[in-house]
Amino acid sequence: MATQDDLASVRYLVDDVAAAIDFYTVHLGFEVRTNAAPAFADVVRGPLRLLLSGPASSGARATPKDTAAGRNRIHLVVKDLDAEIDRLRAAGLPFASDLVSGPGGRQILLTDPAGNLVELFEPR
Repeated sequence: MATQDDLASVRYLVDDVAAAIDFYTVHLGFEVRTNAAPAFADVVRGPLRLLLSGPASSGARATPKDTAAGRNRIHLVVKDLDAEIDRLRAAGLPFASDLVSGPGGRQILLTDPAGNLVELFEPR
């Protein structure tokens, strides 16, 4: 497995660490690196290390309570967006946008169990 210096880390605050682990590993191909549920876990996909911080984690406690979620999201490149949409819809996952086409490709947003955004992107 890659060392911590080889990975880019993003922290997502989640309500339920176990549900987040399930979402990212079952549906999006991440692998569990550390599981300290219910407080914390981290999952890895390629060079992305996603820190899943539950309410009891230090990362969640350090965040001011009045901080609103932004429009930031992780961006995952897929080879066949239509097939991914069909697969994830069949699994009952919630999408937060319609399919959008632009000059660089096509994308759609879905949400994890805590409402964090995940962008699936198929390059042109």
